[in-house]
Amino acid sequence: MSTEPSENIRLRPVLEDLPVYVPGKPAADDGMRRFKISSNESSFPPVPAVREAVIASLDQMYLYPDAAGTALREALGASHGVEPSQIALSNGSVTVTADLVRALVGEGDEVVYAWRSFEAYPLLVGGHGGTPVQVPLTASGEHDLEAMAAAITDRTRLVLLCTPNNPTGPSLSTEQVEDFLATIPDHVVVGIDEAYREFHDPATVLGTAGIFRRHGNVVLLRTFSKLQGLAGLRIGYAVAHPRLATALGQVGIPFAASRPAQAAALASLDPEVQEELERRAEWVRSERSRVLQALTAQGWELPVSQGNFVYFPTGERTAEFAKFADARGLVLRAYGVEGVRATIAEREANDLIISVGAAWRER
Repeated sequence: MSTEPSENIRLRPVLEDLPVYVPGKPAADDGMRRFKISSNESSFPPVPAVREAVIASLDQMYLYPDAAGTALREALGASHGVEPSQIALSNGSVTVTADLVRALVGEGDEVVYAWRSFEAYPLLVGGHGGTPVQVPLTASGEHDLEAMAAAITDRTRLVLLCTPNNPTGPSLSTEQVEDFLATIPDHVVVGIDEAYREFHDPATVLGTAGIFRRHGNVVLLRTFSKLQGLAGLRIGYAVAHPRLATALGQVGIPFAASRPAQAAALASLDPEVQEELERRAEWVRSERSRVLQALTAQGWELPVSQGNFVYFPTGERTAEFAKFADARGLVLRAYGVEGVRATIAEREANDLIISVGAAWRER
């Protein structure tokens, strides 16, 4: 039997304390039907036109994708009212965020973000040698922008605002973000992560287009993983001002956006597909409202979510609640001793969220 050779390699010391990303828990394979609503995936099948675009792209799978993403960047630039050169593509908004960190953050530089927020933030910052500065959310699961502004120092290079916030759900208003930007140095970049923007109430959604036009230190982060349902293909992008857009191109991984992913994203921008996606978004908003109203009537005090999920602030009983739900057919995302997130999925799963919530409170 062969033995493993000794590894005398020298890893970067920062990896010793770096947390590992924990994906949504998979459903147990024990014969019981379970709804896996732990990963904020779309519960809808691919839009037919998008699926057809992906299939057609496979005929050229032996060729590298367009590294510049020319057609997609032109379409996204037109959509956002910017030059195509201001669109930075990669394989998911998390990778675009990593590019943003690489472009801005050196050893010991600080990145400020709310906590708890997107699980990847500490990994992206710490993995590149930056110092994460985590500012606790308010009791209602919202960003504490005053505290975040106070946490900025001479070493701060980047602030990340996740709105709607994952995993708690509350969002930031245009006024809140404008007030925040007015209080911080304009050399500190503010990345606005809007992975769940499409699920927000359209009447009150953050006016990021205007914010971006007014502030040269703002960059927008978007994904096709959620409403568009392209999580498995991996594609996302940033909208940046010219100097930062150039920097993102310098640090980005070549060919990161695959040919099928670019084809799917481009097809997703077709007006008829957009209409179908908006119908799906409205259905999710309606179901989210129904679930939140039912849970509130049961006595739950939950954050006001604008994402495609709801959040139970279960504290020390988080693991117990997740296990309780799993035994009844719901696989949820547990966060330490803080809370549990449940994705709004098909109606049967949403009904089960309500019944599990009721059963827990009746114990």
